[in-house]
Amino acid sequence: MAGRYNWNDLIFFLELARRGRLMPAARSLKVDYTTVSRRISELEKDLSVTLFNRSQDGFVLTDEGHRLFEIAEQIETLNDTVRNTIMTGPKSPSGRVRLASMEGIAAYYLSEKLTEFNAANPEILVELVAERHLINLSRREADVSISFVPPMGTRLSIHEMGNFKLCLFASKAYLKRKGTPESIEDLKNHDFVDYVTDLVAIPEVHWLLDIVEPESVVFRSSSMAAQQNAAAAGRGIVLLPLFSAKTDPRLIPVLPEVAWTERGLFLAVHEDIEYLSRVRTLTKFLRQQFKADHDYLNVI
Repeated sequence: MAGRYNWNDLIFFLELARRGRLMPAARSLKVDYTTVSRRISELEKDLSVTLFNRSQDGFVLTDEGHRLFEIAEQIETLNDTVRNTIMTGPKSPSGRVRLASMEGIAAYYLSEKLTEFNAANPEILVELVAERHLINLSRREADVSISFVPPMGTRLSIHEMGNFKLCLFASKAYLKRKGTPESIEDLKNHDFVDYVTDLVAIPEVHWLLDIVEPESVVFRSSSMAAQQNAAAAGRGIVLLPLFSAKTDPRLIPVLPEVAWTERGLFLAVHEDIEYLSRVRTLTKFLRQQFKADHDYLNVI
């Protein structure tokens, strides 16, 4: 008869829901993968529901699984509260937090900042997920997200963190070969590096169109890093965020006073986990960093 279950099985359920595969969940829990599989099967039997759809791609939550996930995370939050406020002695925040963002800001900004974060919070493991599309926090694909547009979803806590500037850049070799543009009108005579149009998952990321509709695109890539390297190698002019272009001495600004645009920065977290100590520690750090780095992100 359903109704009685071992609530310690929720630990295994949460980890598998977050990892999506048995082996990563087992490594995180420091058990054998067969133990994870058995505990999940027992939980499903006890509750008389199917919590995961199994496939070659891993374990995906069913509708019942999503409902249990929300409840299980609330239990996890309360458990953290007990440990952090009731048990004697101070305890540093610990555990895993999955942070999702786009490739460019993940590689050229967040990865360096997270090194500082981990030095101050060694018990928190931040998993940085870089995607071309917006991660769905409502379906628990990540715990926290940094995006250029407000993410969609239910019960999300979203904060605008400021903005960042983008300018045109080219290599010294390219400008020597093709000449340096002196006006927006001059850009029609130049070669550009751009995104693969039909692979742009978020229209706001196709930011070159804010400045010019290039007549000559000589290199396209879905990767911002690949575009930056192509431009630095002399392929053409590229539009880049300052946070990435500033790290590359091979690039020279082109028409920075007139040819620029900007995007917002949005931090989002699901309301159910917003006050977990490890999540709260990370989001507080990120808010402080974006505020402190306003000029770095916006002044060429």
